[in-house]
Amino acid sequence: MAKLIYASNMSLDGYTEDDTGAFDWAKFDEAVFAFTTDLMRSAGTYLYGRRMYDTMAVWETDASLAARSDLMSAFASVWQAADKVVYSTSMTTVSTAKTRLERRFDPGAVRDMLAAAPSDVLVGGPNLAAQALEAGLVDECHLIVWPVILGGRNPALPTHGRIDLALLDEHRFANGVVHLRYRVRSN
Repeated sequence: MAKLIYASNMSLDGYTEDDTGAFDWAKFDEAVFAFTTDLMRSAGTYLYGRRMYDTMAVWETDASLAARSDLMSAFASVWQAADKVVYSTSMTTVSTAKTRLERRFDPGAVRDMLAAAPSDVLVGGPNLAAQALEAGLVDECHLIVWPVILGGRNPALPTHGRIDLALLDEHRFANGVVHLRYRVRSN
């Protein structure tokens, strides 16, 4: 059975966005970008909410991104190769290939997907991840912690309920970023 992995960039104080809703505070260098690409490559399917999908779809809809560097080209290729499932009640169509739209997050359907998946599944976006964590579906959390305090909005992790984690690995980057990999403990 495939693992469900939650991966997120977050500030040291736990936010995914600054107080204006922007993500541009995470200044990727080559090492962090290559690491993130490898993490994305490990999954064959990505689960997104509407907002995270809109943010990530540019890796297919804007060819100029991939043309900027070999690293960006590799990331675009990895992102485009994966299947995507977007959970949204407001979207009527998707703008990328290999993407299907679901109206609601159904934990049972995700369990079935994991049982049949040939490779791991990645959930992106803190709101959808919170639903998956609360449903007991997430096997691992990969948190890329940036050395910035945002006082922002949209916390990377649920702010209610207890979820116990066991540290599996950590990696420090020269720019002060730290990757933390946790196994979600069953309660």
